[in-house]
Amino acid sequence: MDGRSEVPLRELNQQTSRVMARVAAGETVTITKDGVPIGDIVPHGVRDGIRTGRPVYALRIDPMGLLDIPDLGGPVLGDDELGETLRGMGAVDG
Repeated sequence: MDGRSEVPLRELNQQTSRVMARVAAGETVTITKDGVPIGDIVPHGVRDGIRTGRPVYALRIDPMGLLDIPDLGGPVLGDDELGETLRGMGAVDG
């Protein structure tokens, strides 16, 4: 089991304590209505034996996913050069 399951809304209404016990045990529960997911109940995290109060989510370093940026044949800029270029774009001549 991967720590995820689906529970119909009716079952959540009728067996809330049982569903919440599963969440407390670390399981993420997706609530469905007529077979369509409508929300998730996620367990709070534990770090070093202490509850953090934050939901446990899979680590995503890039929330937008992979970006397909075309190569336009321009110069390759390092971090410093890129930062300087971007700062220059915000400058106002006066």
